[in-house]
Amino acid sequence: MRAYFGISAPSGEKIPPERIDAEYIRLRRRTFWGATAAYSLYYVCRMTLSIVKQPLIDEGILSASELGIIGSAMLIVYAFGKFVNGFIADYCNVRRFMSVGLAVSALVNLAMGILGWLDSRYSVLLFVLFSVLWGINGWAQSMGSPPGVISLSRWFPLKGRGMPYSIFSATPYLGKSLTMITTGLIVGAAGWQWGFIFAAAAGVLGILAVLFFVSDTPESKGLPSVQEISGETPSAADSEPVSKLHWQVIRHPGIWVIALSSAFIYITQYAISGWGVLFLQKSKGFSLESATQIIGISEVAGIVGTVAAGWLSDKVFRGSRVTPVILSGILAFAALGVFLFTRGGYVMNIIYVGAFSLFIGTVYCVVAGLMALDFVPRRATGAALGIVGISSYVAAGAQDVISGLLIQNGSAGGSYDFIPVTVFWLSACLVSFVLPVVGWKTLRK
Repeated sequence: MRAYFGISAPSGEKIPPERIDAEYIRLRRRTFWGATAAYSLYYVCRMTLSIVKQPLIDEGILSASELGIIGSAMLIVYAFGKFVNGFIADYCNVRRFMSVGLAVSALVNLAMGILGWLDSRYSVLLFVLFSVLWGINGWAQSMGSPPGVISLSRWFPLKGRGMPYSIFSATPYLGKSLTMITTGLIVGAAGWQWGFIFAAAAGVLGILAVLFFVSDTPESKGLPSVQEISGETPSAADSEPVSKLHWQVIRHPGIWVIALSSAFIYITQYAISGWGVLFLQKSKGFSLESATQIIGISEVAGIVGTVAAGWLSDKVFRGSRVTPVILSGILAFAALGVFLFTRGGYVMNIIYVGAFSLFIGTVYCVVAGLMALDFVPRRATGAALGIVGISSYVAAGAQDVISGLLIQNGSAGGSYDFIPVTVFWLSACLVSFVLPVVGWKTLRK
């Protein structure tokens, strides 16, 4: 296992000096877009359960609270997996690590789709199997982000990582949008079981993208290191053992403030991604197809907000991380409130959720990404992501359970009272951007 997943050895065949720049740019571009495409398809394999909640409830197979437990199984396992795999991935071949995780995730979705044809009398068995399988999916999903971000640190110089990181950070929104729109149509037309089978097929496409396009390191392709190619001055951390750098990251208080803030971002993001379709159906009377389209189309706005985050922080606000967080956080809070407490038609709800996705996407990228990476050396990127990830996804998993219970307790005779759960979601949104702003100046010193 160690030999298979270990970082690729430098190639014995070196690229001639006159071809280094052209070959480096070509392989870097292929690696970046291959990892980005694959990670967006990771999300297709992650979000299926959010689409099929209403059919499962309507058919009497699972309740809202049971679906919350299943969802939390994935998110909590994902949290611990991302923490562990974040540290492990710093030592690994990103191409192999990423493709294996996606293969397991695709198999889990395939198995859940097939199990869906069990007789409804076996709903208790289905609940247990879905909880176990979705938990396994959580571990597999945790093998996606760390190698993707590490590939950026291996192929891009420090001064050139801002925009690529912003684009890569937008892949969750792309994956969610693809899932909501495409999977929603498939589930509406053919049944919820086919949603899982479609996700498995999408996972296979992602595996092919990794295997055909992603390269582990420049050195493994006969190129010099990214520091040599870009002319970066080596830092003291470049000569330190990775294990020592990991301990430096763990002891840094700034990382833990960022991790706590990211936890609240994930509560509010996953609340809308995971329960938004059900909320639109039960609170506003939309059909499954319309509800999935509203959430899916609005997720595209999150891509814009995430991609723009690095540019806004570096260019418009001249390196400030706090200013875009304050402005975007306030606007995200306002948009979420309008969505939750007003009705509106199809187009207006797309605008409401789209505005929320746009602004929370900026907060997410700056806080959970750029702020965290400001604290750490290149070779400890995975460790920083692991710490932020475990906090974020434990909170997201707890959210799924809490939201499911609040929704279940507020339901009676087919009607739903969403007021308690909406207060919970709005409170998390508020804390998500206030916390890093309050602690940033002290912890950045």
